[in-house]
Amino acid sequence: MPIPGTKRLRYLEENAGAASITLTDDEQQQLEAATARLPVIGERYTPEGMKGVNS
Repeated sequence: MPIPGTKRLRYLEENAGAASITLTDDEQQQLEAATARLPVIGERYTPEGMKGVNS
């Protein structure tokens, strides 16, 4: 998944190119297994910051 919000053209091009990457089933399973072990703690944004999300 490309990450939006870049300020440099070369990063935009790199991010857009990531959309064409296809993972094998094994690669996807490895990523899912690795991220499942990572705890998600806390909020991403402050309450004030949330006001700007999806507004």
